[in-house]
Amino acid sequence: MSKQKSSAILGAAFLMATSAIGPGFLTQTTVFTWQLSAAFGFVVLISILLDIGAQLNIWRVLAITERRAQDLANDLLPGLGYLLAALVVLGGLAFNIGNIGGCGLGIQVMTGMDTLYGALLSCFIALFIFWIKEIGYMLDQFTRWLGILMVLLTIYIAVSSHPPLGEALRQTVWPSVIDTKAIVTLVGGTVGGYISFAGAHRLLDAGISGTTQLRSVNRSAVSGILITGIMRTVLFLATLGVVAKGVALDSSNPPASVFRMVAGVAGYRFFGVVMWSAAITSVVGAAYTSVSFLKTFHPLIVVYERWIISFFIIFSTVIFIFAGNPVQLLITAGALNGLILPVALTVILIATVKKKMMGAYRYPLWMQIAGWCVVLVMGWLCIVTLAGWLKQ
Repeated sequence: MSKQKSSAILGAAFLMATSAIGPGFLTQTTVFTWQLSAAFGFVVLISILLDIGAQLNIWRVLAITERRAQDLANDLLPGLGYLLAALVVLGGLAFNIGNIGGCGLGIQVMTGMDTLYGALLSCFIALFIFWIKEIGYMLDQFTRWLGILMVLLTIYIAVSSHPPLGEALRQTVWPSVIDTKAIVTLVGGTVGGYISFAGAHRLLDAGISGTTQLRSVNRSAVSGILITGIMRTVLFLATLGVVAKGVALDSSNPPASVFRMVAGVAGYRFFGVVMWSAAITSVVGAAYTSVSFLKTFHPLIVVYERWIISFFIIFSTVIFIFAGNPVQLLITAGALNGLILPVALTVILIATVKKKMMGAYRYPLWMQIAGWCVVLVMGWLCIVTLAGWLKQ
């Protein structure tokens, strides 16, 4: 296997994982652990299982058909791809505003620099990555090493917090409470919206597609899911170690308070590194994947891809500077992400039975069943959650 191909396979896994592990990921995991305590382990387990059912199907089908998601959707139903692209791009843009804010916060925690200047600096760093000649290789390396860094730092905090592992394991299997909103939020934040397609589109751009490449595609998808699952688990355990002692977290910044309580000022600085790493890689992932949903609609989009990605990042930064984090927009985007998954996965699964899409390849029945189970479960959970929101 060539070095370039190996880099793309691992890079796609980290692109998906680090796209999922953004500021929202850190906050959601911490807050839900604070609320549910050890029972949140069950939510983590279910979300990982649903992630596997969704991601493997999405990555495999896009690789087999050698089509991006929007093109596949348009082939199945003309116009559907444009709708899917619009939802993904709008959701990606909304989340990128929060990601830029997370970058500013991370730099502020690390250095004391004003959040605004930290956001601007991060914007320039993200732009620099996309204007390097070897954009694919740089993207792979950037997301990989920052992903490894934030996982290692969080593992250190988790070990230092001395979480009640026995109770966590017991409630992961037999929870005292089940929170459907937490499951929808976690799954939506891990494989919802653009995140589902980040790694798969990266592999397509690297030319890794077709039935002969399925082993590589599977390895990349599973790696991405495992990286995300590990990060979610260690952050859950780190937070559990704190809340199990009866310590109240700082509601203005729950994840930062976990790191500070466990390791003092050094832990707080570690949080800054983790937050910035999570945010900047999510900025890169959201921009890259959102634009990948547009590039096949017109040849000029491919020609000016770097410019469009740059505009996407700059526009997100400008909105953050002038409007801050628009909370309602982010909440709406989160809800959309959760709703996009059943729709997008339905499109993917319909393609598995279309001979014109799959050619001579017979898609495994068990994977179709697993995929439809995810659609049904997520569809039901979304309905339950939305009904709860409407009552509020």
